[in-house]
Formats: sequence, structure tokens, C-alpha cells
Amino acid sequence: MKFLLVCFILFSFSGCNNLKQKPVDENQQQVEIRDSNILKRQQPNPYAAVDVSPMDIAYSPADYPILKMSGKTSDLPVARIIYSRPHRQGRVIFGGLLKYGEPWRLGANEATEIEFFKPVTILGNRVQAGRYILYCIPHQKSWTIIFNSNLYSWGLRNDGSKDLFKFEIPVSSTPVILEYFTMVFKETSAGADLIIAWENVEARIPIQF
Repeated sequence: MKFLLVCFILFSFSGCNNLKQKPVDENQQQVEIRDSNILKRQQPNPYAAVDVSPMDIAYSPADYPILKMSGKTSDLPVARIIYSRPHRQGRVIFGGLLKYGEPWRLGANEATEIEFFKPVTILGNRVQAGRYILYCIPHQKSWTIIFNSNLYSWGLRNDGSKDLFKFEIPVSSTPVILEYFTMVFKETSAGADLIIAWENVEARIPIQF
């Protein structure tokens, strides 16, 4: 009888341990985040919520990071742009999420920032080396691109009194629907184009240097 009692206690103890060690249901571990640029349902991160619009950076020349890391150049790049990359998630972007005629920060989260390491010319305007906030006003057939000196504005409420340059550039339709908002430099014979693309829309800022 004592032997049976001991076995029962050991079995019960083992069962309790198994219950304690059983992993929690995956759905129970998920947390809700309300910020529009943060994952709605995700596994908890012990340090910070995971952003679905991560910060990205592009250079001119486009292969500058490779050249720099390989030791093939000690020069500074001509330009770089830092922006947060939202994605479409099935939404209508232009004329839907982004209203025509209203300012857009060209990305998500903080204001998009462009830096020139040497003077450049954009559509006949001399732009000195330095850092600028970049935003735009989209229209169906063209965009107004604006350079602004208010570096720490976050991007939602731009101070028009600090606008430095305004450029009108055409937009074109692309054959492919682009899920992720993208900004890249593409070298040209005169310098580089800053390509801005999302959904089925592409715009280019011609930069001469």
C-alpha cells in the first residue's frame, strides 16, 4: 500500500511539472500594439515593439557601402537618404491612404532626411551640401518635392516657413505593384536620379553633380 501511495505522489508531482513546463499557447503570447506603424499582433520583444516600417538608408553612389567596407574608397558619398519603409498591406495608397494635394513625409515615422556631401544641382537650382528634410505633395500626374530645414520635425506637421526648395516632378505608372515603399539612387550620365516608388507609381528627382 505504501508503495502504491509513493508511486501516486511521484506521478502527481511529475504531472504538475509537465503542466508547468508546457508552452503557453502562441496566441496567448501575442500582444496588441495600437501605433499604426507597429505590428498589430506579434510575439513580445523584451526590449521594444517591432516596427513594420523599419528605417532604411540609400547612398549615391548606390554601391558606396560595399566600396567603403572593402576599402576601395576613403571618400564620402555624394548623397544619402534616410527614411522609414512602410508597406502597402492591401491598401490603396495614392488617392486613398495618401490624399492628393496633402503633404506626405515620403515614408513613415520620422521625417525623411536627405544629406548632400557636396553641392548639387536639382532642376536648375543649386543645393548646398548639408542635411534637409524631404517631403512631398502628391498629385495624380506630378509631385511637388520640398526641401525643408526643420530637421527635427518628425514629419507630420511641416513648417512651411522653413521650406528652402520646391520642385515639380512628373510621376509615371509601373507595371508591377510594389509592396514596400522604396527610395534608391540610380546613377545617370549627369549624376544620379533619386527614385521614389510605391504601389504602381514612380517618381524621379534628377540630381546633377
